[in-house]
Amino acid sequence: MEHDIVYYAKKRHTAKAYNPDKKISDENVEKIKELLRYSASSTNAQPWHFILVSSPKGKERIAKANESMFPFNNPSIRAASHVVIFCSRLTIEEDHLSKVLEQEEADGRFAADPAFKEQMDGGRKMFINLHKHDYKDVQHWMDKQVYLNIGAFLLGVSTLGIDATPMEGIDIKSIDEEFGLREKGYTSLVIVTLGYHDQEKDYNASLPKSRLPYDYILTEI
Repeated sequence: MEHDIVYYAKKRHTAKAYNPDKKISDENVEKIKELLRYSASSTNAQPWHFILVSSPKGKERIAKANESMFPFNNPSIRAASHVVIFCSRLTIEEDHLSKVLEQEEADGRFAADPAFKEQMDGGRKMFINLHKHDYKDVQHWMDKQVYLNIGAFLLGVSTLGIDATPMEGIDIKSIDEEFGLREKGYTSLVIVTLGYHDQEKDYNASLPKSRLPYDYILTEI
């Protein structure tokens, strides 16, 4: 039976415990990677990087880096099938913007109107420079683009029948050091554990979903 997107929005939950014996199929891992790649971002800037971890050794590296501040998240990190570290760029400079523009051209974005290439490049740089020089919040702006990705990702994996847990409770400095992220121009923001919940231990799976009512959150005009 096929379900619409609202079904998955209502069905998904933040898993609190994972079944370590259930692994995500290779086919679905490829779909997970596509979800990460094809997320929306402002001006298509894509100011992110992802580390997809499936090996016990890799998950242990995350858990070790997280042990001093957030050890309560480590059981899920170790038991999950996969863990994604969502990273934001520390700067957004010409080399990155050139890569984005070249990829857009290779993908045929400017085939119908070659002048659009220059317009796209100029428009993207205008918005980035607003945040860099006028609003002085370019790091925060890039982080917000990563969060756009996370929101779409959580809904997307739910349509694959995969459970997920977004975690801001991570030791960012230690994880950055463990994976050499800052030297590469990135910093970690959030990790998302992926897999299949433990039906006996995941108390959140049996709880009714709770959201504020429409008359409080929504104005229709």
